[in-house]
Amino acid sequence: MSDHNHSVHKAHENCCSCISRRKCVGMLSAAALGLTMGAPGLAMGTPLRRQQQKISPDYVDVTKLRPKPNVRIAHAFLEQPRPYWLGWPGTTYDLDAHEKEYRSKLDSSCKRLGITAECEEKPISEEAGLTALVNRVKSTKSDALMLTLQHMQCWRWVNPIVKDLGVPLIVFAPIGTAFVGHVGISRLPGVYVVSSLEWQAVENGLQMVKAKRMFEETRVLHIRRDLTEETVMDKLGIKVKAIPRNTFNERYNKMPVTEEVKDVAATMRRRALKVVEPTEEDINNAARVYTTAKRLMADEQSNALSMDCLGMVTDKLIPTPPCGAWSMLQDEGITAGCEADLMGATSLMLTSYLLNRPGFMNDPVPETFKNLLIAAHCVSGTKLNGFNQAQAPYILRDHSESSLGVSVQVLWPVGEKITMLDYNNPREIIVDTGTVVGNIDTPPAGGCRTSVEIKMDNVEDARDVQGFHQVVVLGDHRQIVEGFSQLYGINVVRSPQQREYPKIEPVQPKV
Repeated sequence: MSDHNHSVHKAHENCCSCISRRKCVGMLSAAALGLTMGAPGLAMGTPLRRQQQKISPDYVDVTKLRPKPNVRIAHAFLEQPRPYWLGWPGTTYDLDAHEKEYRSKLDSSCKRLGITAECEEKPISEEAGLTALVNRVKSTKSDALMLTLQHMQCWRWVNPIVKDLGVPLIVFAPIGTAFVGHVGISRLPGVYVVSSLEWQAVENGLQMVKAKRMFEETRVLHIRRDLTEETVMDKLGIKVKAIPRNTFNERYNKMPVTEEVKDVAATMRRRALKVVEPTEEDINNAARVYTTAKRLMADEQSNALSMDCLGMVTDKLIPTPPCGAWSMLQDEGITAGCEADLMGATSLMLTSYLLNRPGFMNDPVPETFKNLLIAAHCVSGTKLNGFNQAQAPYILRDHSESSLGVSVQVLWPVGEKITMLDYNNPREIIVDTGTVVGNIDTPPAGGCRTSVEIKMDNVEDARDVQGFHQVVVLGDHRQIVEGFSQLYGINVVRSPQQREYPKIEPVQPKV
């Protein structure tokens, strides 16, 4: 039996359906099938891995650096004792058929996401049963509790458990099981309520739980100054490991131009629309940064990094900025943040873990004549629609501020919606939306190579957009980001729609 077939066989041995509390929803291995939602594909400069493993004995498969937590949720159906008489969802609502349907959908979602759901075998039809389930959830330390309602009267059991549950609560109330007054808990921290027939909204809730666990399993290398320490980020649980800045450049200097480096460089060049400034040596150097970074992360048992790149270029510690390499890592689902901005890197992780696509950390530039915001920086992923989707067109340029190395000018799709995210701190995030209206070339403009013109939503004046190093991500994801933030008690703020100008008192005429 081949290694691949053996892995699939072992995955099937561990698979069972969502029918019991202790033995439920075993998932087919994402590693065996390669089908888990958001599993990154090949980046713009990434060669075929099996070939590289033969070429280089120290080859690092970059996708294995992405955190893969064990995520467990508890699930139960809530209903009133049968048979129903009057009251919603009504006597014509086929309870057994809907239970079967939603169990199947939960199975499918968990398989896609790589989540284990421990499901109650039979619906709970009394308050005492829900109390017993809550106690089990507390003792087994599940990552979340999900309840699917089959009767409107079950809300009276749900509301009291919210305060002391201790884990996030997802409530799926199909249309016909909730009035406006019932969903008051939907605005409380730690709760995500879906009052809808759209199953995607439920799967979004499961993705939120997985993303939080990915944060908790992440160790990010904070490469700056001469610090050596490890801390844990409040609220999100990210482990931050500080290492001295020279760790990277000293390791880079020892990285030769191997066959792997040449292959990465050739792939990056071949997939570009064109190459403007970079030489062959520049592109090889960018590939050396990429291979250095992933080996360093593997040795440090880390999953992401944020480095004082501008400081290293200013001090001439490396002959190339890491921009091109960082873009490749972003396409592989590995956060590589600029300028040692830890909160910027955290915003990038959010797009990667929650939205399954790379983000674009940028400097915000106001365009005052057209009232637009220009998001400009020299690192942008190319897989804007998702890690398993096609790349956006890109051009290989140099780093505009230093005229060194390789930066990727990514051409964002005009007319598409975007979401802009910026963690002020682990307890607060700015969330805005807009539409791409153009891409700016440098020259004639100055600034960074990827420069995207955005018409902001609900912001009268682009000068009022809040934040710096905001992360732009393709698509309107406001709802899922706000849902994630509420589920984990993170405050959401938006840029002001209108600026409040100070009142100017009229000048009184002299008598």
